Amino acid sequence: MNTSKNNQLKMKQGFLKRVIFLKFCYFSLLIVFVSCKNKTDKPTNLSFDSKQSTKVVKSQKTTSKKIIFFGDSLTAGYGLDDINDAFPGLIQQKIDSLQLKYTVVNSGVSGETTAGGKNRIDWVLSTKPDIFILELGANDGLRGLPLKETEKNLQTIISRVKKKYPDTKIVLAGMQIPPNMGPEYATAFKNIFPNLAAKNKLALVPFLLENVGGISALNQTDGIHPTAEGHSILAENVWIILKEIL
Repeated sequence: MNTSKNNQLKMKQGFLKRVIFLKFCYFSLLIVFVSCKNKTDKPTNLSFDSKQSTKVVKSQKTTSKKIIFFGDSLTAGYGLDDINDAFPGLIQQKIDSLQLKYTVVNSGVSGETTAGGKNRIDWVLSTKPDIFILELGANDGLRGLPLKETEKNLQTIISRVKKKYPDTKIVLAGMQIPPNMGPEYATAFKNIFPNLAAKNKLALVPFLLENVGGISALNQTDGIHPTAEGHSILAENVWIILKEIL
């Protein structure tokens, strides 16, 4: 009888020892797991790399100057399959090939008049351009709008750029129109651009459409908007003036 009780007591003690041992192993594994997790959660060189990348990006942005092309459908590349084939995009390609640190911003709107440009200029000037190329007026002339208003609107745009960013260099793109409205109107329209350039001491592209306007092979079927080949000539017309102030 006593022997049977002793055997049962020994079995209970053995069982308790095994339970205690298993619990000890469980807690030991848990501690190791938590410790490893904490170590893997800690950032290492990743934070340094991300900061370094950010600095590089910021450095690139701050060292790249900005050229804004502010115009109508000629600037916007109306009718082209790729806007990069418009003369502002070709200017960017030229700049890149020379490894100059300038970024071109195409702010052309098809159908834009000088009045429309005057209304949106403040929004475009939300960031500073180092060079501002003004290409507006053609739609005014083709519609026979009062020339005094055209000249006044262009002057307003120029004045706002100068007032907000005195150091910005401005290039004015000269324009001519067919004599549909009469020779006097066409001549007066043509003279607006050199007069404004002289008055405000601006760089002047004498005639943006030089060697393109009126040449059917270099224009689309509407006879007004240049083809991609025509735009390459426009880019050269602008580059002759622009390269001197870059």
